[in-house]
Amino acid sequence: MNWLDEGALYSSIGLFLREDLGRGDITTQAVLSRNVRAKGRFVAGEKMVVAGLEAAEEVFITLDPHAQIEAFVADGEEVEAGKVIGRTSGFADVLLAGERVALNLLQHLSGVATRTREFVNAIEGTQAKIADTRKTTPGLRMLEKYAVLLGGGVNHRHGLDDGVFIKANHAALAGGVGTAVKSTREKIGHLHKVEVEVASDRELKEAIDNGADAVVIEASAATELIKTAREMSAIVAIVVSGAVTKENVRAIAEAGADLIRVNSLTQSVRAMDISFQIQPG
Repeated sequence: MNWLDEGALYSSIGLFLREDLGRGDITTQAVLSRNVRAKGRFVAGEKMVVAGLEAAEEVFITLDPHAQIEAFVADGEEVEAGKVIGRTSGFADVLLAGERVALNLLQHLSGVATRTREFVNAIEGTQAKIADTRKTTPGLRMLEKYAVLLGGGVNHRHGLDDGVFIKANHAALAGGVGTAVKSTREKIGHLHKVEVEVASDRELKEAIDNGADAVVIEASAATELIKTAREMSAIVAIVVSGAVTKENVRAIAEAGADLIRVNSLTQSVRAMDISFQIQPG
């Protein structure tokens, strides 16, 4: 998992397990004798893009350093219902203790990747790319943005320290879009591009005249403002955000957007149907 920060992943998994395990799995301790062996397999219950296998494996490794998941597909691969995604074996108490956390991650991240792939497929053949936002689940941003990449999308900012994005509130406090962009250009380092949210022809002109590298347009006004932006500048990047759906994303892409930011990739995604079937082993 080269893209992910392994140290951050390990720390996160530890927190997730402590939240679920507390002082220990009292049900398993009461039902089973120690050192009972078992084997388990993850099975897809529907068509999906798989994401999170390595995160799920990290759950079991945290509980038992010798644990491992034998994967039958790669993260980012599309599978049909009934496909065995991966299997593992070891102490039964380890499998049972890690089951829920591993499944939560695998189901949720596969949901993110699957939703992303749907949007990517919807704009196939256009110049536009599908991107995520900062509307992520607290504690899961790194993993959710990784799942977006697996689905074929691209990442927008990872955090406030990762890029300059002047929004309406910044402009209002600064005295307008033009003033905000000009001030930013004077203070920000040359390596940072300046992205600015605009809502009218006037704001669009102010942003471009003062050196904005990218303009962000609300989806509901995309068609008209994209055309105007292209007339004003051939090089400014055009980003569309807001109420982007699978029903309107194609029209936005065909209107000439370069990047389409979709809140629902991470904000309201449905967990995929994946089961973890355990048997004596």
